[in-house]
Amino acid sequence: MRALVYHSAHDVKVDTVPDPVLQQADDIILRITATAICGSDLHLYRGKVPGMRAGDILGHEFMGEVVEAGPAVATLAPGDRVVIPFVIACGDCFFCARQLYAACETTNPARGAILNKKQLRPGAAMFGYTHLYGGVPGGQAEYARVPKANVGPVLIPATMADEQVLFLSDILPTGYQAVLNAGVGPGDSLAIFGAGPVGQMAAACARMLGVETLFMVDHHPYRLEFARATYGAIPINFDDVDAAEVIVENTAYRGVDAAIDAIGFEAKGSALETALATLKLEGGSGQALRQCIAAVRRGGTVSVPGVYAGFIHAFLFGDAFEKGLTFKMGQTHVQRHMPELLELIWQGRLDPGKLVSHRLPLEQAADGYRMFDRKQDGCRKVILQPG
Repeated sequence: MRALVYHSAHDVKVDTVPDPVLQQADDIILRITATAICGSDLHLYRGKVPGMRAGDILGHEFMGEVVEAGPAVATLAPGDRVVIPFVIACGDCFFCARQLYAACETTNPARGAILNKKQLRPGAAMFGYTHLYGGVPGGQAEYARVPKANVGPVLIPATMADEQVLFLSDILPTGYQAVLNAGVGPGDSLAIFGAGPVGQMAAACARMLGVETLFMVDHHPYRLEFARATYGAIPINFDDVDAAEVIVENTAYRGVDAAIDAIGFEAKGSALETALATLKLEGGSGQALRQCIAAVRRGGTVSVPGVYAGFIHAFLFGDAFEKGLTFKMGQTHVQRHMPELLELIWQGRLDPGKLVSHRLPLEQAADGYRMFDRKQDGCRKVILQPG
């Protein structure tokens, strides 16, 4: 089959690789009809996350048709059309029983990314996301093996287009969980730092849940304009102003009820942070976190769906303490949210497909990565279509 393969930083190619085969009784083989390039794929593309190996198949946002099912698969059959959650969860362990699927302690044979892990078990395996998380081949391919197929894949009605539902695999539930973690609702105020795909999905979910005042912070004008035009967000370009200061000034000098850091460790930071990160003396930039802390009112919440790894200096923990802030963060418990979000799409309350700006054949995936990485041609979200 054909698949997008990682060779080294900034070097990905569509190669011919062996077809996947069933390995466990609860596996399925999926013929992929649509897959997407995620913002967190760019961390891998740029060589920023350890554990990538030449030959790894990328991609964790995908959907398609079941072509083969193992004998223990009870919920799916060949011909079924499904969206696959990026988290691989067993459904039976201590954490899955609590619907904390991203913490599943049985699917990842590797160590995870925690530095100070002691004897802690790793969290869940993920598709196409380094050998720290199992080295499971991803979905930017013609076919994929899906482990634990009884837990997570969601059946899609034939009347719904791929673009309507594809983002159930990651960015929509990630944005939704970020808003739930922020604890905001009707009449509240929210600032979202990062107008990428997760930030845009968070904006959509925030409006659906009744958030009244919504700020969107970024430095790409076309992304800010999309958030303004689509979700009624107040755009703030952090290249022009101190975003947190503007937010405080426009919230009666209190700050917003909550802030979402949808950027993570690759936020645009200082020259010192960039140098320290290059020398592996820093886990990335803490600029977005600092801005969130500064923008939130006393007693507010900082929600962090953006990926972080390792340590972050200048965290301003004293400011967070003095303001009495709550922090909620982590990978998304996708399986928990998918059925509810599918129903909301069906009802017309969410329309994630409007985020798509580019559609490319799988063979042009490397071009899609370059375009998305460089923010060229108004690129918001790329869908790849095999075949």
